Amino acid sequence: MDQAQNLRNVIKASNIRTVEKTKVITITSGKGGVGKSNMAVNLAVWFTRLDKKVIILDGDFGLANVEVMFGTLPKYNLSDVIFKGMSIRDIITTGPMGIGFISGGSGVVGLNNLNREQIAFLVHNLSLLNDLCDILIIDTGAGVSDQVLEFVLASPEVILVSTPEPSSLTDSYSLMKAMYKSPKYSKDGTNVHLVANKVTSEAEGRAVYEKMNSVVQKFLGGSLDYLGYVAYDSQLEKAVRNQKVVSLEYPTSKATKCFESVASKLLKKDENTHFRWGVSHIFNALLKDRA
Repeated sequence: MDQAQNLRNVIKASNIRTVEKTKVITITSGKGGVGKSNMAVNLAVWFTRLDKKVIILDGDFGLANVEVMFGTLPKYNLSDVIFKGMSIRDIITTGPMGIGFISGGSGVVGLNNLNREQIAFLVHNLSLLNDLCDILIIDTGAGVSDQVLEFVLASPEVILVSTPEPSSLTDSYSLMKAMYKSPKYSKDGTNVHLVANKVTSEAEGRAVYEKMNSVVQKFLGGSLDYLGYVAYDSQLEKAVRNQKVVSLEYPTSKATKCFESVASKLLKKDENTHFRWGVSHIFNALLKDRA
């Protein structure tokens, strides 16, 4: 049996054992500065309050937004698993409320350069997350890059964060277009949920969704699911300036209530998808062309 077949067997075995455990949610945006990482950490807080064990994987190499908001400084990152043989369990940093955090480090960027043994070891370790969390949140980079698209295309549940600004809407559409045009895209396999951020009212949030959904329907032949909105809130802005999580610092704020609503709504969505696509599937999809 050759090396490539050994690798495929490792990945297949991981999928069989773990596909029904962890729900994977990828959070992305067409541009930076729209509140993507804020969405990730606040949803993690609310999922935890709803009795879910949560781990956030930072897929945004070079920016430490999540660790800054959590007030944590990871000692290790994904590169230590890939290049130093550490277990995924040993690189998880614990944040507020016991929320786990995995720093991508240069490991995320270096996925294209891994050999077969490193891929097999990484997939095996990532499959262990099925025993460590109920929900894995992947916080991608912003914009239309190959790295962002790889995460989005491999994920069963995607949250697209957009604001009412024309540039944000345009960039969000560009990301959707790149996704739909990719040969790896599966309309039946990926659910894209839109969350309108920094809006002044529920009506404005709905309007952001209607604009995005109409162009996706007209030009791409697809559709988006509306997950809700997060209101513009001075307390949220204050929390960001102070490098805090608004749902923890200001539990009665408008933004906090919005995050609670989005988290609750997502958990009530059809649960069938994550039974088909577990953690092993996500990273198998990311890495299979390199095996």
